[in-house]
Amino acid sequence: MYIIAGLGNPTLQYEGTRHNVGFDVIDTLAEKYNISVDARKSRAFIGKGMIEGQKVILVKPQTYMNLSGESIRGLVDYYKIDVEHELLVIYDDISLDVGQLRIRKKGSAGGHNGIKNIIANLGTQNFPRIKVGVGEKPKKYDLADYVLSHFSKAERELMEEGYQKAVKAVEMLLDGEMEAAMNEYNRKVKPKEA
Repeated sequence: MYIIAGLGNPTLQYEGTRHNVGFDVIDTLAEKYNISVDARKSRAFIGKGMIEGQKVILVKPQTYMNLSGESIRGLVDYYKIDVEHELLVIYDDISLDVGQLRIRKKGSAGGHNGIKNIIANLGTQNFPRIKVGVGEKPKKYDLADYVLSHFSKAERELMEEGYQKAVKAVEMLLDGEMEAAMNEYNRKVKPKEA
């Protein structure tokens, strides 16, 4: 069984912000595989279903981003998940262009407070993750204000493509194709010519 956790902040005011792309990917997966993510457990909304022949639990922690690890730790313990092989975390990354993906088997938090808290709660940074690019913070912008801002119309279209790519990446990872997924999605995509 796999736990696929998308990071974000609860409540309507954060819907559609850069920091909530993890939730958006979970919603895209839930829609494609007809999984209702409305049960409550360990301070998260969860939904159980099947993706690529694997049992999955889709998770949207409701602890606010900076305490994501508390919610995920509770679920990992309850379902006795092997975090190195059965946990997948999806979240925003400001060092990637809008809609770009980067897949990692493990790694540091890279300044992301949600991931920092997950590492602190799990006691390891060895868990797979999919980072979804939300674009670099403009100069003179406060980081918190930037990640809590909404996408422009053009950016939203790129993000929709990014969510579809993230769904395909999840499917590949569940098929045991980590290397292939990294080869497919970790390269820079050239922006389309206008």
